[in-house]
Amino acid sequence: MVTLDNQCLQAFVSVAECTSFSVAAEHLHLTQSAVSKRISILEQQVGKKLFDRIARQVSLTEAGSALLPRARHILQEQASAIQAINDLSGDTQGTLRLAISHHLGLHRLPPTLKAFARQYPKVNLDIEFMDSEKAYEQVLHGQSEVAVITLALERHPNILRKKIWTDPLRFICAPDHPLSEIDQPNLNDLAQYPVILPGLNTYTGRIIQNLFESRGIPLRAPMSTNYLETISTMVEIGLGWSVLPETLVKNLHEMTIDHVTVTRELGYIHHMKRSLSNAAVAFLALLDTTQQ
Repeated sequence: MVTLDNQCLQAFVSVAECTSFSVAAEHLHLTQSAVSKRISILEQQVGKKLFDRIARQVSLTEAGSALLPRARHILQEQASAIQAINDLSGDTQGTLRLAISHHLGLHRLPPTLKAFARQYPKVNLDIEFMDSEKAYEQVLHGQSEVAVITLALERHPNILRKKIWTDPLRFICAPDHPLSEIDQPNLNDLAQYPVILPGLNTYTGRIIQNLFESRGIPLRAPMSTNYLETISTMVEIGLGWSVLPETLVKNLHEMTIDHVTVTRELGYIHHMKRSLSNAAVAFLALLDTTQQ
């Protein structure tokens, strides 16, 4: 019977997710040679090569692809077992793994995180900031216990979601953009000019694209970036118009579009089949008190 070393499994999962030995080493606070050694040990244990390394590109072999979901499951089960034992004491302690969208981390969550850290000093907050879509996948695959994100348009049977904030989105352009001269522009007016949007792989980008598609209005080929703060800057210098949360409207011209209201839902998700730690329960209870 093959016994798989957990440290080697952690290195394997990290390299698979980062598609890089050097990035994985940085994430694990190890040297690259230490990560390579752990992968080599794991390959010896399973008797198969797990990664192909071609022209500095790292990709999973067939064996690596088969091992990845199982490795994630093993690591999740171990973490859950340790957390369950810790939770038996009734104390709120241990590590709470959170995935948080960049925008929420900047504009919504700092007061909540500060209050939680003060109230539960024995909890180690392991926070990763990322796109909402990646955070969703982290929870779905058991890599993060809770995610605070822009909520997905679709629902998944294994994901419990709760809206905390309704986030109004505003049509904006630079103060000297031609659209700023129109008293009440409509969607057809906007479609005549370049637009800068989050990518179609993002929930926010799809909300805007769906709006124009539902009206049969084609958009000019949009520039895209998933970072809303970058979009705000690009709009400010006149490269195009956009739709952004009202927290980013400063120094920009807000356009009122008749009979058009666009919002997105912000909140948290966790896996329905995963028992929440005491720390996660406490964090979600604190978030619930901020609900608007």
